[in-house]
Amino acid sequence: MTKKKRGLLALAMAAVVTLTGATTTRADADQAGLNRLMERLTTVDGGPGALLHLRDRHGDTVLTSGVADVDSRAPIPRDSRFRIGSMTKPFVATVVLQLVGEHRVSLDAPVDRYLPGVVDANGNDGRVITVRHLLQHTSGVPDYLTYLDPREVLKDPLAHHDMRDLVNLALAHPPTFDPGTGRPGAEWHYSNTNYLLAGMIIEKVTGHTWAQEVRRRVITPLGLRATSVPDDASTIPGPHPRGYVRPGRDAPLMDLTAFNPSVAGPSGGMISSGADFDRFLGALVNGRLLRPAQLREMTRTRPTGDPDDREYGLGLESRPLPCGGLYWGHGGDIFGYETVGGATVNGAQATVMVNLDPGGTDAQSDDMKKVVQTALCRTSR
Repeated sequence: MTKKKRGLLALAMAAVVTLTGATTTRADADQAGLNRLMERLTTVDGGPGALLHLRDRHGDTVLTSGVADVDSRAPIPRDSRFRIGSMTKPFVATVVLQLVGEHRVSLDAPVDRYLPGVVDANGNDGRVITVRHLLQHTSGVPDYLTYLDPREVLKDPLAHHDMRDLVNLALAHPPTFDPGTGRPGAEWHYSNTNYLLAGMIIEKVTGHTWAQEVRRRVITPLGLRATSVPDDASTIPGPHPRGYVRPGRDAPLMDLTAFNPSVAGPSGGMISSGADFDRFLGALVNGRLLRPAQLREMTRTRPTGDPDDREYGLGLESRPLPCGGLYWGHGGDIFGYETVGGATVNGAQATVMVNLDPGGTDAQSDDMKKVVQTALCRTSR
């Protein structure tokens, strides 16, 4: 080897060492950032405990902070199950879109075709509201949770709530706007009632409960062993943190681990784990659960007006990543637990949980989103 070649080789090797060192430094910085955010969730933000599950090309990573039980001070189980609240909606939307792919449901058919006479009160009209409007929150149907006093749920947390009664609670009020899907003047408004109606459509079309169809079409094929649709069951099977609510600003924490999730139903009643929800989101955004045409419909988004540029598709929302590109996912709030999950199309998924809701701060919600974004950006380095 000539002196000149040896010199070039030395320069090349030095460059490799420099680049490798920089990559390691970035990875270390990302990990340190995640650790700080997880600690912040359970200190400054006030959550009892937090869990992050991240899946990427390197494998699975689990981070925990705080406690599963404020009395025993037991740590958060790494394989925790928890209530996922509105992260139920992507499961329900997936089943509806599978039925669309089977030509059993039409996205642009009126709700009245499947649920005749159900949406017909105070200006809410199932003849002009479509299935698409329900899944994208452009129906204008009021949110039943606006009119359901959470204090009543806390008084009798094990009480059953009939899905039709909850729908009627919403329909006792006028629509928030005329239904629309992007026409000038059309609006967007998140309403849990939309997904109660979507669940009722699943039941009408299939002859099975929405829970049975989610189990048959999603949970079983993906092998989601920690995921369940509890119907009226008030307990969480398997290892789990206690779920807490804070009834008032200065009130002590209240343990509401056990309650009847029929108050949420197809709008938010499911249980899962970080690993399972990551697996579900990865399968969904990468086309394992829907045909290409239906996945395109699900990911056709419209602006929501949120300051963080959130856009909403059909049961799936997108947000920009600070490192570039988008991620897909959903958040969830239900008694005892707040959750956020996200996935990129390049194979990374992240889910975070805090065992406090309602009563968590806005900072808690913001930091949970930052955890997911930081985790997903780490995988793109």
